[in-house]
Amino acid sequence: MASRPGAVLVASGGATLLALFVFTAPLSIVPAVAGGLGAGAVATSWILSSMSLGLAVALLPAGAVGDDFGRRRVFVAGALVTAVGSVLCAVAPGPLTFIAGRVVEGLGGAALIACGLAVLGPAFPDAASRARASGLWGACVGAGIAIGPLAGAALDDDWRVLYIVITALSLGVAVLGRVLLEESVSGRARTIDLPGALLLGGGLAALLAALTEGRQGWTSPFELALIAAAVVLLIAFFAHQNSSGGGMLDLTLFRRPALVSATAGAFVAGAGVTALMAFLCTMLENGLALSPLAAALVVLAWSATSVLSALLTRRLPATLSGGTRLSGGLVVVAAGLVPLAFVTPGSSPGALLPGLLVAGLGTGVVNASLGREAVASVPPHRAGMGSGINNTSRYVGAAIGVTVVSVLAVHGTPTPATLTAGWNTAVLVGIAVSLVGSAAIAALTARAKRAAAAVAA
Repeated sequence: MASRPGAVLVASGGATLLALFVFTAPLSIVPAVAGGLGAGAVATSWILSSMSLGLAVALLPAGAVGDDFGRRRVFVAGALVTAVGSVLCAVAPGPLTFIAGRVVEGLGGAALIACGLAVLGPAFPDAASRARASGLWGACVGAGIAIGPLAGAALDDDWRVLYIVITALSLGVAVLGRVLLEESVSGRARTIDLPGALLLGGGLAALLAALTEGRQGWTSPFELALIAAAVVLLIAFFAHQNSSGGGMLDLTLFRRPALVSATAGAFVAGAGVTALMAFLCTMLENGLALSPLAAALVVLAWSATSVLSALLTRRLPATLSGGTRLSGGLVVVAAGLVPLAFVTPGSSPGALLPGLLVAGLGTGVVNASLGREAVASVPPHRAGMGSGINNTSRYVGAAIGVTVVSVLAVHGTPTPATLTAGWNTAVLVGIAVSLVGSAAIAALTARAKRAAAAVAA
């Protein structure tokens, strides 16, 4: 018997909220975590980036394996892996163990996000119900981002307790998935593309390691070796997928304009507003001298608004295509970022709120639209792969974006004046990325409409 749609939505939304909660929880307490672990500058960069590494490496493989071997099975395993990573973080004696735990959390979170989104497709097959479900899923993305920094700030003095709580929540989500979800598979032949997984994982790991290490400089032999390894492994991955018929990534799916638009939208959202918001707590604490809790509350204006906006997307006209929603949402994001590009050490946090509210409005539309398009733009038996493609693009974009923001904002001996000036430059880059992405998606959407009209004629 199939799972009830409401139960599927509870499990999917709860898992997504947890994954984003885990991702964002340390953002407001990086100094406390780094100080408690005795982390230097490089290790502190890895504390910020390590979960992104696990997510980027595992999202696509987790979605593809879930399609062929069981989405519930991979979902539950992801929750258990997240719990294991959180235990490592809770007991870490030094930065290396903590970073390893965050990578493991990313691997588990990837399975939760990829398969949690994939199960929505079969449960909500018609467009209207899927739009409502994707709106709620997008709201859970925003809720996780909103709650994480607040929980971290509340436990600033005893951050290890945070990871004990995450362990308990992860085990709860494993039980939730086991009880509420029925197993679903694609019905196709079961195969694991191990070479593809290794090439993709190695290539993305080298890329994200290069981005993280590059914040300290781009010309060291180690940095250049990482960049070369990333290029070689990723080229080899795509060549392997082309010759093998797409065991891990079906390249023929990219003939679908809707998937291309969704993938581009996810990358732009990650590289633009998500990357800026990931760094905002650091800028507020070090540039405007706010406490971790006060900084988290300022960021809440953006994330909480995105929750409400995602919930309200179901009221948008059904005639608006996914591409149109993504393009419009990114324009609203860009408009909201404009007031954030004029910060000085003497700025009041209240001056940032109007821009954060507008940016949150656009982000909610983008999150909900991406949730819908990730599943709707691929065949039903490839829902996990579609989710993996979309979310991999988002987190790779975020990793690149955070690196750009960090390089622009932190250079030389950082002071409040140099930090805020660098932040302003980074925001301008984020605005440009959002507008270029919006224009590209609008062009793709118009081209797809013309092609459909030509076929109909």
